[in-house]
Amino acid sequence: MKTCRTLLKCSFLLLFLFAFAPNANSQLLKKLGKRAEKAAERAVERRVEKETTEKTEAALDSILEPGQKGKQGKSPVPQGDAPNEGDQNDNNTNGSSSAPNEGNADNDPESITVYSKFDFVPGDKVMFYDDFQNDFVGDFPSKWNTNGGGEIVTVNDSPEKWLELISGYNIYFLPDVPNLPEEYTIEFDLFTVGLDRRTSSTSKFSIYLSDDEKFKEGSNFVQASLPFCQYSPIGITMENRINDKREIYSVVKADLRDEVLNRPHVSIAVNKQRFRLWVNEEKHIDIPRIAPEGAVLSTLKFHMNNLKDGKERVFITNLKVAEGGVDLRRKLISEGKISTNGILFDSGSANIQPQSMGIIRQISQVLQQETAMKLNIVGHTDSDGEEAANLALSKKRAEAVKNALVSIYNISGDRLQTDGKGETEPVGNNATPDGKAQNRRVEFIKT
Repeated sequence: MKTCRTLLKCSFLLLFLFAFAPNANSQLLKKLGKRAEKAAERAVERRVEKETTEKTEAALDSILEPGQKGKQGKSPVPQGDAPNEGDQNDNNTNGSSSAPNEGNADNDPESITVYSKFDFVPGDKVMFYDDFQNDFVGDFPSKWNTNGGGEIVTVNDSPEKWLELISGYNIYFLPDVPNLPEEYTIEFDLFTVGLDRRTSSTSKFSIYLSDDEKFKEGSNFVQASLPFCQYSPIGITMENRINDKREIYSVVKADLRDEVLNRPHVSIAVNKQRFRLWVNEEKHIDIPRIAPEGAVLSTLKFHMNNLKDGKERVFITNLKVAEGGVDLRRKLISEGKISTNGILFDSGSANIQPQSMGIIRQISQVLQQETAMKLNIVGHTDSDGEEAANLALSKKRAEAVKNALVSIYNISGDRLQTDGKGETEPVGNNATPDGKAQNRRVEFIKT
């Protein structure tokens, strides 16, 4: 900033010297003054650009590049890393205890309170889940396909793995999700590096639901595009195509500039023709008839557009697709019992992830309506870690759900009992990520 201050001083000196000069010198005064101002502006811009570049490079250096063995002194992380005590690989969460960026405040009570009106309810039958724990760093994930490229990386000291998505014309990333049903939910986490005020207004991350099984948009599709632009609130673009004819194309007002810099959690609910989308706790999209009636949009795919190669980078993890996503309140009232894997916790802990509050909110609504109802809350884990530790953890998680109902929704604690079963009652195969995701669940049982 020294240069900037010197130039500003020169500007003021010139103005003083010419303050009482004859009119003939007025044009010269204007020219010199403007040049000094522009020089000062350029100095400030160079300084800001330098600092931005240094921060970007530092962030990029924190990402484990598989081809550069010296970086961070780490080697690619294979499957089978020793877990910490109790359910360490419980990656059906929105992050581990060491987040890849400091902006993540998911464990704060205040952030959970913010989510108290969150109304997203994930599906209760896991169709696909991938946190890349079974893949090697540097490889393309085994449960995905692409016509471009990409690789698994780790970030900082976090045990989490991320798929880096590359940007390019007609490049798509397809997870091996079974054919999508009529009603389902999609969830994932994003992480970005290198976004700044020079990021293009056309830089976007697109989610496609399509009738094409490979690398085209399809004759029938629904597309939602999240913007990465930082200098202006671009909004979310929604588009569909029915029999190769565009019926909807709109840009929904949304300022996601802060969100995309701080590991956003994206949630999508599809109920036949209806399409809803949340970023963190806020619902931005709710279009009742965007999906083509009668068309089978069986394929999920992702696409990146207009990123600066090597500077602006985007990563995805914790992709979960689950059938269902319907109202759990009626089921609890009519059947007296529900089981859900949509209540998420930090890995190896009982800290509730904020995006779980949609389900807890529905439970509270049932209890507020059915004033005589009492519930037993039962926690379950997968089999990672020691059995005794998992049993204790499952009990703590059930207690954490009870505390949320009491402290946030004012439900009397006398109406709630808690228990934990640990890993003793699996409903899925603990040898697979999908099965583990099914086993990590909470039950609510009418007593």
